[in-house]
Amino acid sequence: MRENQFPYGSTVFHHNLIENVIAELEAKDTYTANHSRRVSDRTKRLCTCLDIDQAECKKIHIAASFHDIGKIGIPDSILTKSGRLSDEEWILMKEHSRLGAEILNQFGIIPEIVAIVLHHHERWDGKGYSSGLSGEDIPFGSRVIAVCDSVDAMLSVRAYRLPLSEENCRAEIEKNKGIMYDPAIASCILKNWESIVHS
Repeated sequence: MRENQFPYGSTVFHHNLIENVIAELEAKDTYTANHSRRVSDRTKRLCTCLDIDQAECKKIHIAASFHDIGKIGIPDSILTKSGRLSDEEWILMKEHSRLGAEILNQFGIIPEIVAIVLHHHERWDGKGYSSGLSGEDIPFGSRVIAVCDSVDAMLSVRAYRLPLSEENCRAEIEKNKGIMYDPAIASCILKNWESIVHS
């Protein structure tokens, strides 16, 4: 491990730097900041239901807290747009995963956490981003966050749409098992919906 590298954000100096970036992101987009907190909380509860060991759970939980940190580098005109993004804007928005990984690298976060953030928008079928990974080639933590990220996005009010009902949200997760999501992880959140989504 490099001298300036720390495993879980426990070094005060680095932790404060990252908190400052998060605060900047909150100022740009309140939805993103609150979304990250909800995804982080649900990710931690999902990890518990998946019976993941404590050290791995901690890494995934931290990655979930920082998963959208790269949006600090996305123009406000895209991040806060009230309508759907154009194709060109969507290409730029998808850069937030790579930008987030670069930010965390600069702060000395360990590679496992950086990789989880980089790949949290990959899909089980290989049609996601940033690298088009598929199946178990996607870091496990990224697969966990992907499900929680989608659930929160579907259940949240956005400028361009109303939230889905919980019934429709659950149906979307079920429909996309083995397509967008790791089927075992998707099954786990559906089985433990109340304790993960509402606790």
